[in-house]
Amino acid sequence: MTAAIKLLDEMCHLTAQSLIPMDTSEHFKVLKLLGEGSYGKVMLALHRKRGTPMALKFFPRESTSLFSFLREYNLSLSFCTHPSLTRALGIAYSTPSHYVFAQQASLFGDLYDVILPEVGVEEDCCQRVVAQLCGALSHLHTLGFVHRDVKPENVFLCDSACRWVKLGDFGMVKATGTRVPEVWYSSPYCPPEAEIARGNQDSWSSINDKDSGFKEKEEQKKKARVWGSVEPSTDSWALGILTYAMLTGSHPWAETASDCRAYLKYQEWFDRCTGPNGELDLWAEPENDSSETGLNKENFPVAPQFACFTPLACSFFQSLLDPRPNLRSRPEDVLRFLGGDWITENERLRLKEERKKSRGKGTLRNVKEMEGRGQR
Repeated sequence: MTAAIKLLDEMCHLTAQSLIPMDTSEHFKVLKLLGEGSYGKVMLALHRKRGTPMALKFFPRESTSLFSFLREYNLSLSFCTHPSLTRALGIAYSTPSHYVFAQQASLFGDLYDVILPEVGVEEDCCQRVVAQLCGALSHLHTLGFVHRDVKPENVFLCDSACRWVKLGDFGMVKATGTRVPEVWYSSPYCPPEAEIARGNQDSWSSINDKDSGFKEKEEQKKKARVWGSVEPSTDSWALGILTYAMLTGSHPWAETASDCRAYLKYQEWFDRCTGPNGELDLWAEPENDSSETGLNKENFPVAPQFACFTPLACSFFQSLLDPRPNLRSRPEDVLRFLGGDWITENERLRLKEERKKSRGKGTLRNVKEMEGRGQR
């Protein structure tokens, strides 16, 4: 246990004794909703006396323990000192229905708001964001914490061009090495080592599986929990998927699972580029042609969904998206891949035309909201 983790626990016990009840409307002018999720909601507000804009994060008391609230608050207040981490502002209180703390407000939305479907964002914009996230994650990892929820919705924008972004939402943060129930969920952000827990009582897939019969659900409930260790490699995997989403406006596969065809294609490529001693060799030539994998001697040995990237970008992805968590690169290690071209020239021209066509069509969030309305 690091000194930071011990200090965080002590701070939680101290602030529990000083948390005061307060009326939100008496001290703040609430302007609008910034976001909401399973944790609660975030509102943009002005401090009535100071006129300072800030984000108020509301946690329902009925579903939030006081300790988990104080842990996120104190972590953000005292340990998120990196410029690309969202920081709390030293205001925490309770209402009859919620626990609340104030944090820095990002007035330009989140990364999900600027990623165009099937197009993504400009390459230089993507590399700026990646550089900042590498610094933010490295800072957390050095203190002994793992974020565990890196995704576009948790990367907040301080300007419209992504020159300054902040990683936020620390509700999933755990200390490195902590033993927790492993959870598998159908998402490209879920690392492959979590598939061992697929179908158990803690998995999101079993919770959301509406087609399972009663007996099958009962059998799933009886399955024992699979426990795993919290490791920084989880954040590395998510950073790789997030970068892919920024560059392409899509994901390389629907889920990181052994029965997902797109992911299997990636595994084939990865295995072909791995030497006999486990080292990575992106320049290795395929031994023979294979129409099934889409690889041949005339082409760079790459999975189909990565064919639009340069060898430099493929090296970046391969280092973060290593199926072997113990060999996955740390965020600070991949900084060496920044600065060069990541997109091939043909793909760059195609994206330029697509950006012209996609004006006014909205972002990933717009598309998701429209699909949701259509389903209803």
